[in-house]
Amino acid sequence: MIEVRKSGERGTADHGWLRTYHSFSFGNYYDPDNVQFGPLRVLNEDFIKGGTGFDTHPHQNMEIVTYVLAGTLEHKDSTGGEGLIKAGELQRMSAGSGIYHSEKNASETEDVHLMQIWFIPEKEGIEPGYEQKEVSKGNDFFNSVVTKGGGKDKLDINQDITVYVGDLSTGDSGSIEIPDGRLGYLHNSMIGTIKVNESKLEPGDGLKITGPETLEINAESDSRLILFDMAP
Repeated sequence: MIEVRKSGERGTADHGWLRTYHSFSFGNYYDPDNVQFGPLRVLNEDFIKGGTGFDTHPHQNMEIVTYVLAGTLEHKDSTGGEGLIKAGELQRMSAGSGIYHSEKNASETEDVHLMQIWFIPEKEGIEPGYEQKEVSKGNDFFNSVVTKGGGKDKLDINQDITVYVGDLSTGDSGSIEIPDGRLGYLHNSMIGTIKVNESKLEPGDGLKITGPETLEINAESDSRLILFDMAP
């Protein structure tokens, strides 16, 4: 089963320094039909103005994936970790038993465009930690970048989830399976139009997928896709 989630159906807020879109209930936005999807709890698309950002705030028992699409994000946390997440880089932070962190636009003038993704963990109370990697196009139609247990060129995560990134050029086509007993969520980020089976997805559109399903994907223009393959 496939359900289309159009960009214009998302919750949105404009705080001046932050323009944000919520695929699932978050902050003042509440949609009883879209509180979460399996362990996927938050899928926010954020645009942060130069010289601004999120001040230090706490998280607990959540797996947080940050994917920077444009600009550079500065990260600091209570474990002593700090650094920059640049465009095309992805960070996994396990909040575990509790962590404080801040996220700021590293530029005074240019916006940061990012995806903020939260998953409910498989196990609570683990030691907080994080890791980071650059997302390269790779040789496959979809490249796995985060998965339980990690591995070569993959970030580890405390949940039965695999995160794929597809960096597609106009005319690219391919397929991917969401097996029986699994959930999938596909998000079309940034630019471009794609066709998935009979559905056309513009930037910001998504698909909620209940397996088994085969996704036949055709890029009508350059596009960047994020796909989550999850346990229910």
